[in-house]
Amino acid sequence: GRAGPPQITQSGVKRARINKLFLSEQARGLPIKEFLRRNAANGISIGNMVMGMASILCSLNGQHYLACWLVFIGYLLDLADGAVARRLDACSALGAKLDDFADYTTFGIATSLLLRTPHMVDNVLCMCYGLCVFTRVCFFSSGIPFVYKGLPCTYSSAIVVSASLLSGGNTMVLRTTAVILILFMIHGSRFYPHDRVLESQAWKKAVYAGGVLVVFSSIQSVCCVYYLLWGVSYMLFPVSIWKNGKV
Repeated sequence: GRAGPPQITQSGVKRARINKLFLSEQARGLPIKEFLRRNAANGISIGNMVMGMASILCSLNGQHYLACWLVFIGYLLDLADGAVARRLDACSALGAKLDDFADYTTFGIATSLLLRTPHMVDNVLCMCYGLCVFTRVCFFSSGIPFVYKGLPCTYSSAIVVSASLLSGGNTMVLRTTAVILILFMIHGSRFYPHDRVLESQAWKKAVYAGGVLVVFSSIQSVCCVYYLLWGVSYMLFPVSIWKNGKV
């Protein structure tokens, strides 16, 4: 005769429940993983913005050294967010807006406050620098392949912070540095390559790793010289040194 229905043992029932629980947990985990993938770069941009906001508060409270150090960290985060977005295939209009807001907060407002003194000249220069960065953030790209019009505010900020710390906040040094950088940033006919430090040659990745090390080493003179050379090399030799290359 025909065989009867298979008997379901108690161990089989337990195994089925475990499998169902595991699969349901896995199903619940997928949206979380997808959310993290889509927003990893946005989280880095928000981290950059937080560094900028904290730097602003430190400047207003007279904590000049800490304000500068927070801008350095924002600099590293800014170079990482685009690389992470492209690596995870998570580029979006929201991410681009967050990046712009973060850049203006850290490299516009926070950096310009480092130029502020009780003198009217410095306050005007502070506002001019902030407006210049605002213009750069609004009109920064041109054509294909992607290039920057004028010096990117990220590198300009690194130079300002380094000069401020190395000179001990000397007003003449900062005024001269800020004026030169403003001219380089608004020079619309001067183009800079999109360097993609973390997606290019191995030596560029090593430069980035060195930037991380010197920031967290907390050795002020070494860190400032490192970032000053990094920023100035990009400002003066953008194509010969920093033009994109294959990984």
